[in-house]
Amino acid sequence: MLDYLPNGRATERGYTREPIAIALGESELKLLELVPRPGVPIAPGDRVPIVPVAGGGPSPIDHVRRRIGYEELTASSRTELTEALARIVLADPAKYLRFFNESPSVSRRFHLLELLPGIGKKTMQAIVEERRRAPFASFHDIEERLHLKSPERLIVGRIEQELSGGADKYRLFVTP
Repeated sequence: MLDYLPNGRATERGYTREPIAIALGESELKLLELVPRPGVPIAPGDRVPIVPVAGGGPSPIDHVRRRIGYEELTASSRTELTEALARIVLADPAKYLRFFNESPSVSRRFHLLELLPGIGKKTMQAIVEERRRAPFASFHDIEERLHLKSPERLIVGRIEQELSGGADKYRLFVTP
């Protein structure tokens, strides 16, 4: 959960009067507007299943209202987004390490690694050389072998760029 609006969103005619939760989907990294069940407490930072979990009772979410764009996020949900993305990336490091270990060259002059904020030609070449020796086993392994500070933050920065809808034709982590 990124934000909880107990009185709903403000519209031209006032508030919608229906509680709204703004969330980030973990598997596909989609921004969602959810309607929680009445009386269920939800707070920003909570991990909440959208569908009922086997043996866990009903989901605290009544239904998904719609998928939203980055521009529709509230100020507090934008603040919470970076930390939520960091938790998601660190919860499934193998998924994101695969990008460092397997990302291909797009052309003779351009590599997908260069799409990460802060990665230039020299760093990209160092990553490619190191992964030829042995695949990276963890983010800490990347830090040690390349002296690259916080590689997981590079992934988080790229995901934020993709969510904000930049005019980039390559989507690495977020579905359009």
